[in-house]
Amino acid sequence: MRTVGALILAAGDSTRFGEPKQFLEFEGETLLRRIAKAAHDAGCAPIVVVAGNSADRVSAELHDLPVHVVQNAEWRCGIGTSIKCGLAHLRNGVSAIVILASDQPFVSVEAIRKICGEHRPIVASGYAETIGIPALFDSRYFDALASLPDTTGAKSLIETHAADVAVVPLTEGAIDIDTRADYEALGRRLS
Repeated sequence: MRTVGALILAAGDSTRFGEPKQFLEFEGETLLRRIAKAAHDAGCAPIVVVAGNSADRVSAELHDLPVHVVQNAEWRCGIGTSIKCGLAHLRNGVSAIVILASDQPFVSVEAIRKICGEHRPIVASGYAETIGIPALFDSRYFDALASLPDTTGAKSLIETHAADVAVVPLTEGAIDIDTRADYEALGRRLS
């Protein structure tokens, strides 16, 4: 049986938003807590949360969940550094990892289970006429993930290795919080 760990990206400084968006409240909990709980409830283990300069606050927010928070000292250099940092703490003992972002509020337990249930080397989410994360990579892609350029995310591997990719429709993945307007629209959507 495949063992799937989760790598949650929460290191960015949210420059377009103006404050760390992983701590924004949505339906009574932070976006970060929401995705960490979803990964846990979907059966991912271990779960590594990659934080930047707010590692202490991330640890405090998730103190009662079975997650391991790691600080990426090079987070300012780009998303690739966070993927490499998290992978270094995950790659032993798992046969695949699912990469998740803390700013996609509608990624659910069911969505993560669906991605993890596909048996392809790479499983990407399809939304808004693109494919991306949440995405699963089996162990044959760990070295490629560890070799990503600092400023490059996992989408580059998805695009480069299209023959190995299964796409799971995930329309809710299109909603991510990058700006104040996105967050305000999220509130209006629920009203």
